[in-house]
Amino acid sequence: MSELLKITLPDGSVREVAPGSTPADIAAAIGPGLAKAALAAKVDGELVDLSRPFTADAQLALVTAKDEVEALDLARHDFAHILAEAVQALFPGTQITFGPSTDDGFYYDFAPAERPFTEEDLPAIEAQMRKIIGANKPLRREEWSREQLISRWKQQGESFKAEWAAELPGDEPLTVYWSGDDWLDMCRGPHLPSTGKLDPNAFKLTRVSGAYWRGDQNNAMLSRIYGTGWLNKKQLDAHLTRLEEAAKRDHRKLGNEMDLFHLQAEAHGSVFWHPKGYLIWRELEAYMRRAIDGAGYREVKTPQVMDARQWEQSGHWGKYRENMFVIPDEVPNVDDEGPVISGEADWMALKPMNCPAHVLIFRQGLKSYRDLPMRLYENGCCHRNEPHGALHGLMRVRQFTQDDAHIFCREDQIVDEVQAFCELADRVYKHFGFTYSIKLALRPEKRFGTEEMWDMAESELRAAVVRAGLATEDYGWEELPGEGAFYAPKLEWHLTDAIGRTWQVGTIQSDRVLPERLDASYVGEDGEKHRPVMLHRAIFGSYERFIGILIEHFAGRLPVWLAPVQAVVATIVSDADDYARDALAKLKAAGIRTETDLRNEKINYKVREHSLQKVPYLLVVGKREAEEGTVAIRILGEQHQKVMPLDEAIAMLRSEALAPDLR
Repeated sequence: MSELLKITLPDGSVREVAPGSTPADIAAAIGPGLAKAALAAKVDGELVDLSRPFTADAQLALVTAKDEVEALDLARHDFAHILAEAVQALFPGTQITFGPSTDDGFYYDFAPAERPFTEEDLPAIEAQMRKIIGANKPLRREEWSREQLISRWKQQGESFKAEWAAELPGDEPLTVYWSGDDWLDMCRGPHLPSTGKLDPNAFKLTRVSGAYWRGDQNNAMLSRIYGTGWLNKKQLDAHLTRLEEAAKRDHRKLGNEMDLFHLQAEAHGSVFWHPKGYLIWRELEAYMRRAIDGAGYREVKTPQVMDARQWEQSGHWGKYRENMFVIPDEVPNVDDEGPVISGEADWMALKPMNCPAHVLIFRQGLKSYRDLPMRLYENGCCHRNEPHGALHGLMRVRQFTQDDAHIFCREDQIVDEVQAFCELADRVYKHFGFTYSIKLALRPEKRFGTEEMWDMAESELRAAVVRAGLATEDYGWEELPGEGAFYAPKLEWHLTDAIGRTWQVGTIQSDRVLPERLDASYVGEDGEKHRPVMLHRAIFGSYERFIGILIEHFAGRLPVWLAPVQAVVATIVSDADDYARDALAKLKAAGIRTETDLRNEKINYKVREHSLQKVPYLLVVGKREAEEGTVAIRILGEQHQKVMPLDEAIAMLRSEALAPDLR
């Protein structure tokens, strides 16, 4: 008789089972309720199928719907497989490729036999998916060899799967999952025990798009079907409500309605800022300048185009070359008759970041330990050659401006400087009404620098956040293994907006690599040369993206100090036109961005139009107001109006029109 295996449960109790027993067997032995609720298992920390047999003593934790992170990922993975099965049932001859889970759902890429799929196909596919779920088909894992997989896919006419299978390792078992006995896909798993574990009302197919096979535009174009998937209908409904709200807040839609900016193919991925939109930019820029001036930074301006050798030396050329815009810099040959326009070409590049240029400023002239910390700030315009398909309004562009700064400091100054930055970022985000979480992104697998460098940098960032009082549950403190940059760990600020979405914006990185690679040094107290540590930091991240976030967070109803037009004086009758012009002059003299609306239109029409433009204050004036020196104030979003003397209204608006740091 085989020796029994010892399986330790989370409460410390131990179950002895025969080899070949499964997590499902243990769930059933504990009770029928758990057997029904169990979705998967963690065996020695690895997520596996419930049917996966034990081969040795192990730690076991059963996964149920209460383990929402794991359960959601399993459900979405299964929805993707069921989508593929449904499509092949409805559209014979369609080839499958692959389909992962995503942050809120899943997708699958197909090579249709006849025509690309459209939105009109989605209802029928959803109905077929529900049939598969209702059939409660068991999801069964098998191990196959690479040769078996290639043979299977070729027999089925699945050329994409055959190509993919041919690249898988041939010296280890590969896995497939059967849905019932009539459909399979190759997959590492794990999966739920059966399709019936999914809620048939907890998913929705959302859209169809084109996608290149393996993301390469030189390959075949496929049809990608997206869906959102959840554990139950309540979660799905809440998500769909969030999507509806997000659509109303879409910065591209509001940017057009409010006449803030536009994008067009003539400058793909770059923004055309209109006067009103650029006013928002200017207010943010002025606010940030006041913040950094008060924090001891000195503003600089560096070139847009730099020699490629600079990027090679910094290490960015090897990492970012494909995302850099490069141009040849021809060195002319010279003969007796003068220069000839031909010859050897050096490469220049539009800068994708500001860091190397700031090192070059630091290197100008001898620096002493007394000069440190040196805080260099730049509203730096950068360019990155993002793929067309990745561009998204203001959120992802090719030309962007960072509120970028680099702090060159001594080893003994690092924690103080990072703490000061944490406190500065905290003030800024609170001025905009954001809550946030802080995360520490730790060393990635591929990186520059020694282990000692990384140990020091990570511990310094951690210590600074602790000293700032931000490494707590209230600030969502979390450490992210492997998420750091190739040259430095980083602290990340994740803002939460009005509808619960998070946006990663601010960051500070503790870098000992770039000063070494670019030969930055200062003279220490001992008279010897030392390397400074370089802290890369930003608060907005980029102006473009931060403005996009603000528009969506406030649904276009920006705080008065940021609103492009803060007040409109609108007349009821033409007899009040002169009074409206006088009011305009006084409001402007008080520093309030004001316009007049003297058109021969009904006041309700004017109110509606300026509400759509998200003007915070409408000052309505008629014959009576002109005679009494008053205005009837309508506040955006409120139904009632309040009559007050013009001077009193100006005092109120002047206060709200000030940026929060000036109040």
